[in-house]
Amino acid sequence: MSQMTSEKQLENIRAMRAQAVGQTQLLIEALPWIKQSTGKTVVIKYGGAAMTDEKLRADVMSDIVLMKIIGINPIIVHGGGKDITSLCERLGLPVEFKDGFRVTPPEVMEIVKMVLVGKVNQELVAQMNQHGHIAVGLNGADAHIVKAHQLAPDMGLAGSVEKVDTTLLRDLVSDDYIPVIASVAVGSDGRSYNVNADSAAGEIAAAIGAHKVIFLTDVDGLYGDFADKSSLIMRMQLSQAEAMRASGALASGMIPKVEACIKALQAGVPRAHILNGTIPHALLLEIFTDQGVGTMILPDDEDYVPEDFSSYPLDNLASKLHG
Repeated sequence: MSQMTSEKQLENIRAMRAQAVGQTQLLIEALPWIKQSTGKTVVIKYGGAAMTDEKLRADVMSDIVLMKIIGINPIIVHGGGKDITSLCERLGLPVEFKDGFRVTPPEVMEIVKMVLVGKVNQELVAQMNQHGHIAVGLNGADAHIVKAHQLAPDMGLAGSVEKVDTTLLRDLVSDDYIPVIASVAVGSDGRSYNVNADSAAGEIAAAIGAHKVIFLTDVDGLYGDFADKSSLIMRMQLSQAEAMRASGALASGMIPKVEACIKALQAGVPRAHILNGTIPHALLLEIFTDQGVGTMILPDDEDYVPEDFSSYPLDNLASKLHG
């Protein structure tokens, strides 16, 4: 015996259909951005509240795996400043920053390695590997990926990147792994150095010729006036970022991020993004939607067109999409 559909049931069906249409529209909007990114390497600096909040961290790891499934090659560079500061305070060790960089005496360097390599890196890799055996945990000292020298005599073992060796990273990416790199470097003197994770991400993006470098932070992006939240800058050119850095108007925590963006773009990386990692799925919204959610920094050429896809070693699917 047939049963008539009630008006309430019809309303639910209409709502479900409307939701499905909206989701389909999102996929349609994302398609050209997916096509642009397939087969490309994207360096993501991960930190801030998105790292310490378990739900946000799980979402970010899932988003990164989704990027890999779509055909993007993510490389993750992470810090762990809040955990380092917390443990230093518990142990009565000094916590001091200069221009956004941590002053790192030898005893604090031991804490940095313990937290970044022994704790945070393993947690991120484990979280990502819940989706499959895809993430590989590293630090800059592994295969001498990141070599550094002392940033300044009064900064202790805080390091400045002098060279990036991409050999291991390229091997891992070509084998479809996701490298997850803790921002600890090695010096020519054999000592470990605490390298700012933003700086490391910018240098790695420059060295590997990334398609994008993305910085996940705790604010929505760059502002013309931080006190005025309506002054968020959605899109700016390299020369504007250089002028903003030279003006001295940047907050100390934003200085390394902007400097890293400048470094990457000067080396030929086509896009740099600064995003609020506390926004759910901020990575996907920035990469795969028309509006994005943060600040995107571009080269100065107004007629700039994304790089020639044919110059990249793409897999069969990527070649079909870009052809």
